[in-house]
Amino acid sequence: MSDFTSEFWSWFIIAIVGGGIIWLFYLLMGTNKAETEEGVPTGHVWDENLEELNNPLPRWWLWMFYITMIFSIGYLILYPGMGSFKGILGWTEVGEYEAEVAAADEEFGPIFEKFQQTSVAVLATDEAAMKAGERLYVTYCAVCHGSDARGATGFPNLRDNDWLYGGSPEQIEATLLHGRSGVMPGWEAQLGEEGIDQVATYVMSIAGREVDAATAEAGKAKYDMFCVGCHMPGGTGNQALGAPNLTNNIWLYGGSPRAIKETLAKGRNGRMPAHGEFLGKAKVHILTAYVYSLSHKSD
Repeated sequence: MSDFTSEFWSWFIIAIVGGGIIWLFYLLMGTNKAETEEGVPTGHVWDENLEELNNPLPRWWLWMFYITMIFSIGYLILYPGMGSFKGILGWTEVGEYEAEVAAADEEFGPIFEKFQQTSVAVLATDEAAMKAGERLYVTYCAVCHGSDARGATGFPNLRDNDWLYGGSPEQIEATLLHGRSGVMPGWEAQLGEEGIDQVATYVMSIAGREVDAATAEAGKAKYDMFCVGCHMPGGTGNQALGAPNLTNNIWLYGGSPRAIKETLAKGRNGRMPAHGEFLGKAKVHILTAYVYSLSHKSD
């Protein structure tokens, strides 16, 4: 039971489980007692002439029920199931998981350690390492970045060589080990609806789109006031902050005028969880090489 759950609920569960087993024993024993002679109709008739007879359960079937209930009692003594009682074996899901992880580390740890001694660029050309990296990716990364690693709205494409925090082996590995947290503040209060439209128009212009020149010019003045600190004067972004490049027409949250205006007005919050603690440096190193290989197929 969780630490924040009161003891009442523990006893509540014990009462339900224990009372349920006792009731099943009583019910089984009670229904097995024939109150009349065997084979005598009970008076239940359906489909005109189909009668229910007073025949007790076969002995083997009866004992099968008793054995399952005795087994349940033994199980609840050995394993958790009765409220906060942990069972005399002390089994837990966490312990089971840690034992399985330890066994896997003992078997595969030396292989991962061997890969860790190889540079990411070289490892990215190793077929065996890439198969291991692909399995790690599918297990831990595909849910956000997609099975093909092409990303989704709010989750970067890992194949296009456009990196928020840098695409060098060292930068990718740091991202995987420690995670990233990106914050784009909302500017609706400062810019107003007209200002949002103007800045969005300017941002689209530096991405190479055809826009209204006067509106873009007004947006540039506001961009230089509110946006240049993160995205740089030319809009090329800042990988130290995770501020995206606005000139390459690659959009994490969508590049339509509506999506760009929503980003400017409401802001965005992105988080990449750290994987170093539960994967370990050796596995992260292989995963780094796999992610690196996705955008360096021609190297």
